[in-house]
Amino acid sequence: MKKRLVCGSAALVLTGLTFAMFASAGPGARTEEVKLKGTAAATSVDRGRYIVKTAGCNDCHTPGYAQSGGMTEEQQWLVGDSVGWSGPWGVTYPINLRLFMQSVTAEQWMNLARQPARPPMPWFALRDMSDADLLAVYEYIRNLGPAGKEAPAYLAPGTKATTPVVAFPG
Repeated sequence: MKKRLVCGSAALVLTGLTFAMFASAGPGARTEEVKLKGTAAATSVDRGRYIVKTAGCNDCHTPGYAQSGGMTEEQQWLVGDSVGWSGPWGVTYPINLRLFMQSVTAEQWMNLARQPARPPMPWFALRDMSDADLLAVYEYIRNLGPAGKEAPAYLAPGTKATTPVVAFPG
């Protein structure tokens, strides 16, 4: 009787802990990961969307994304921004990835993604991605289709920007 009570109590505690763990995560907290684990849903486009969302691509390449807490509609993702990033390198603008990906082949993207880029682009994160992940990002962005307009062009050091800029110290 005592053994049955201990086993039953342990099962209740484990059930309660499991419930508490999932309940505290909030609704839909892990849907991306679950979706990727299912073999039928684990397409390259799904993987690319997941990488774009979690790697921070939208933070710069989607206007208002960071300010909205990531609540920008997906149709507005990755269209570039006219807010520049100013530092000793000049002024850089997050390009419109949706137009850019339509203009390059997968092979060109793979080569470009691993090349150094001006700040604040974290090109080293792309350099360290697997070929499969870079191709998934490429396929996802191409799948979104073209949208928006070209971002402003790079400005050399000493050139005054006519757009808003975020100034880096230095």
